[in-house]
Amino acid sequence: PISQRLEEKLVCSICLELFRVPVTLPCGHNFCKRCISNHWDKQEQAAAGSCTCPECRRGFGRCPQLEKNVILDSVVELARDSPARGSAAGRGSVAPGELCRQHGRPLELYCQDERRCICCVCTVRDCQRHRRLLFEEERAKKEVGDGRFSDLKVVYGTYSGALGLLLRALGSYSDCSELKAGIQSKFTHLRTALEDLQHQTMARIEQEKGAALERVDKNWNLCKDRLDVLGQHRERAQSLLACPDHRTFLQEFPLLPPLESPEALVPVEFDVAAVIKPISEILTSISRLLLEDLPGSVASKASDPAGQGNPPALRAPCMPSLSPDHRNLTFDPETANKYLELSRGARRAKHGPSAVPGQEQGPRFQPWQVLCTQSYGPGHHYWEVKISSHSVILGVTYRGLPREQQQGHRFNIGLDGGSWGLQVREDCYLAWHKGRAEKIQEQLYKNLGVSLDYGKGLLSFYGLGERTKLIHSFHAVFTEPLYPVFWLCEGRVVTL
Repeated sequence: PISQRLEEKLVCSICLELFRVPVTLPCGHNFCKRCISNHWDKQEQAAAGSCTCPECRRGFGRCPQLEKNVILDSVVELARDSPARGSAAGRGSVAPGELCRQHGRPLELYCQDERRCICCVCTVRDCQRHRRLLFEEERAKKEVGDGRFSDLKVVYGTYSGALGLLLRALGSYSDCSELKAGIQSKFTHLRTALEDLQHQTMARIEQEKGAALERVDKNWNLCKDRLDVLGQHRERAQSLLACPDHRTFLQEFPLLPPLESPEALVPVEFDVAAVIKPISEILTSISRLLLEDLPGSVASKASDPAGQGNPPALRAPCMPSLSPDHRNLTFDPETANKYLELSRGARRAKHGPSAVPGQEQGPRFQPWQVLCTQSYGPGHHYWEVKISSHSVILGVTYRGLPREQQQGHRFNIGLDGGSWGLQVREDCYLAWHKGRAEKIQEQLYKNLGVSLDYGKGLLSFYGLGERTKLIHSFHAVFTEPLYPVFWLCEGRVVTL
């Protein structure tokens, strides 16, 4: 800094270069001899005899005699020949970014007040009273005092870590193809196993059917042969009975062949449901896994990618698009309990306080139950029910649902293997099948939807409100047409 400040003092304020033949005026200021002479020549042209100092504006009566300041000239020569200045001058061509835009001179200092790099001309003209430092000094201050470098290091580390996580994620994504291939292989094996099981089950049913038909055919032939022999015996017996001669009758009677004990017939029982019962139970479990548990697992992940949980009502399986398969039901008057009063169109049933005239006889239910006229087989079917309050059971059943009262129960829906029912209670629901009840804790719905997918063996009950809510699903293997069935407690009304 000392050499730099010294060089600044050796600059002529007129040409802004190091003094060339420096001269000293009576006021003490120094200039290049040529610069001050040219300056005074211009002043003499403007006003004869006026000579002033360009620095302090002091006037002289006449222009003083200009003598070279030998000492100052020696100092200037030393400054001009210094190594630092020689290295700067010997650089040759200077890059545009190293030159002052305003003066075209090399940038040598940093001005803290204006926060920019400056040249020597800027030092004399614009930044004479500013705080100026060498480049290396200002850089050292900024490296130590400015927190941007440390902050940048922290931010860089953060993004580097995030980039590493992304790279690892990309690596796991690249393994996705292998995962997909493995899952695809498992589904293929599962599909093949199910198809093989289907073929084996169908073959087993056909085998049992063929064996039963063989037993029927054997019994048929046995009965036919026996009838032929018995027919011959009957003709001889009738002929003997028609003989009027007692002696002849008595002589011929011992000749009648004795009746042999009837040969036992081969039992012809064909209960294929009992034969495939283990398979049906396994299929029920598989159906529950494939149609309820597995889709729920896949849907919960696919629909919630950000990991933000949805409300339980939104996570529940939604009711499928059912409008094309909507069914209009009517109650069957021939099966209605005598206390159930049906509307004219048989679409409303009410449990009244007294028996309905004309409904005491016939194959009616002894419990407070009624079937619908319609029955449904293969395909998808959907219907809706409106109930007045709780204490109602709705479900489906085979035609052979017992009409008699079951001991210990006021209803018989869901007490055997051929019926499925949902009991609506005040505080919960009970899903009935084979005499076992599964409790479902859910709010009371007065509008309910029933979905029957016969081929998939899926029976589902939905609560219909602002949002559709799955209440319960049964999984089974259906073998007969299914009839909607209802049970109503006293004072209850069901509308189809």
